[in-house]
Formats: sequence, structure tokens, C-alpha cells
Amino acid sequence: MTSPVPAARPESRFEQLRLARDILRQEGEAVVRLSRSLDEVFCDALDLLLACRGNVLVSGMGKAGHVGQKIAATFASTGTRSFFLHPAEAVHGDLGRVHPGDVALVLSQSGETGEVLQILASLAAANVPIVAITGRATSTLAQRAQVVLALGDIQEACPLGVAPSTSTTAMLALGDALALVASAVRGFRREDFARYHPGGNLGRRLARVDEAMRPLAECRVAHEHETVRNVFVERRRPGRRSGAIMLVDDAGRLTGIFTDSDLARLLENRRDGEIDGPIGKPMTRNPKTIASGSLLADAVQIMSDKKISELPVVDPTGVPLGMLDVTDLMTLLPDEQALAGDDAANARPPIKEIGPPARKVAANDRGDQSGASAGDDFAPTTLPFANRKPGENRI
Repeated sequence: MTSPVPAARPESRFEQLRLARDILRQEGEAVVRLSRSLDEVFCDALDLLLACRGNVLVSGMGKAGHVGQKIAATFASTGTRSFFLHPAEAVHGDLGRVHPGDVALVLSQSGETGEVLQILASLAAANVPIVAITGRATSTLAQRAQVVLALGDIQEACPLGVAPSTSTTAMLALGDALALVASAVRGFRREDFARYHPGGNLGRRLARVDEAMRPLAECRVAHEHETVRNVFVERRRPGRRSGAIMLVDDAGRLTGIFTDSDLARLLENRRDGEIDGPIGKPMTRNPKTIASGSLLADAVQIMSDKKISELPVVDPTGVPLGMLDVTDLMTLLPDEQALAGDDAANARPPIKEIGPPARKVAANDRGDQSGASAGDDFAPTTLPFANRKPGENRI
């Protein structure tokens, strides 16, 4: 069954958008139908994959091959050893990569692709069981596979009804389902994913706070009984630094935090006398902290939720080890690109937005723990805590 050929080219934007929406709708509906048709045969395929003692080799030709490469990559990055075996290359030596204990996931919409059928005998000779993803349950591929995941009669979304589109989308979705369910059954964790994906924004979000924090030697730390004046005179550090001072007790445990904004409020409220008093009095007691060894993504979430710009990192006894500052984590803040996890998004030109340019706000509008010293003038309102009211940051 094929889609009808359009009577005319979609030259107007309205026609182009309508066609695009129809294509997306058709592909989405195909995935929904596929999800509803899943039965225990899916679990049979999953059992084979989970019992695999070697590698899951994924194979397919043409567009199905491109989909197979992505599926193999998803398996590998989520805890299942996997690689892509190109059918044409396989019969020219790459079959040497196939060993007993492997499992093959073979993709072909027709189930009759010549290059794919050519490797089936070799897989059988190596005692490699085959899981087939195909549109035809009666095809040659299906007949020679141990488990068949049939996509059924799929109408391609291509206006001509010939270019693989809906079928490859369904293949990809089903491959993702196999890989991710296998990952969940194995108990694959975010920490494991971080080990396999140390690069880019995803890798940074899954890194440990200890890797991104400013070490204690680059932070300002003082005793809570010291005077405000003494702390600001004695704890000045040249260069780039956090605007927060961590305050500790006699045992070195963190008891509070004092920011440049706290000092500004003392002066604004005519509490000048407290400048020569203990800094522990005006400090923010029991600030939000994060334990050493925690995921950086958790720290970013805390800073966004609590609208704070500094987050002390402490050991199990509460002794500070370092400080996370918002200016070090700008690429990890939960904006649209960071949440998408797409490193390539940073290389694309920005989408043109309609409306006035972003307003800038003075530093004293930011509240405490802003990560900026009193000399900084402006912060963009795109920060999740740029528009706080004074004192709103206190925990």
C-alpha cells in the first residue's frame, strides 16, 4: 500500500506545513500501533539479548543499515556490548568478527534483501541466533530467524510511497525499546552511562561534583567568630572567585555562608556596627550543600530549584571541600539545549526570537549567593535566579 502522489507540488508554506505534519503524524501513529501490537515475542527477543555472552551484532542494508548503526550505538552506550556488521563487508572478511556466543539483530523491511540473506548461513554456521526485525513475517529472513519482530504492513510517509520513512522510524523505535529495556533489566545506572559518555554536556551533567568544583584553596573560608571586617580584609583573593565565604566552626564543619550581597544589605540597612561583630551573626545558617561524590546533574538541579548561585561541597562530616559556582556551570543550567543533551545544538545558529532584547539587571537585584562580587554590574535575566527578590535565596 502506497501513499497517493500529490496532485501538485506543495509550493505554498501552508501546503508544505500540512505535508510535514501529515508525515510526522503517519510516522507517530505507526510507532503507537507498533507499541500496541507488542506481545511476549518481544520478551523472547529480549531473553536472547540478555543471555548473550558475546556481542549483539546488528546488521542491515541501505536505510535499515543506517538505523542499525544507531541501534548498535544505543546498545553499546547503555551497557550491552554491540557493534554494527555491514552485510556487504561481512562477506568480504568481516564475518571473522562473528563468534559463538554472539546474537544477531538483523533488520530488513522486505526480509528479502540479497546482501542480508547472504550472511544468514554464516551466522547459523557460527551458532549465532538471529532476531529479525522485518515488515513481513513470512519472508525468507523471518523463516530463518529464531525470533521475529514483525512490523506489519507499514505505509511509507513519503509522498511517492517509496522512500523508507515510516518503516525505518518503526525499526529505530523498536531497536531503542530492545536496548533500553535490556539496560533497565540489567540495572544500568546513570553512573554507568557517565562512564561510557564522558564528553559533551551529557558527560558533564553525569560527572561528579568533585570534578567541577572550585577546590578549597581557591575558595574563601573563615571561622564564624571572626569579624566581618577582618574576614573581608584577610580573605581577599585576587582573580576570579566566588562571591561567597564559607564559614566553619572549631571542628572545621560548615555552619553558614556569607556573600557580598549580605555585606551590601548590612550597609543598606544601616547596620554598620555589625561589621566589627562576629560574621556568624548575619550569615546564612545551614546553607544548602551537596555531598562529595554526588552527580553534577543533581547539583545543577539543586541550584536551579533553590535559586542559589553557590553550592558548597562537603564531606560526610560536613567539612567543606570546595564550592560549585554558577558561573562555572552555565552550559549545564536546565535550559532547552542542556536538557536536550544535544552537543551539536551549540553549533547551530540561534533561532530568531520576536520581542524586545533581554533586560539586564543590576547586581544588587540578584539576591544572595549570586556568584558575583559587589563590583560586577550586570547579569542576564536568562539566569534562573536573576530576578530574585532580596533574601529570597536564603534556605
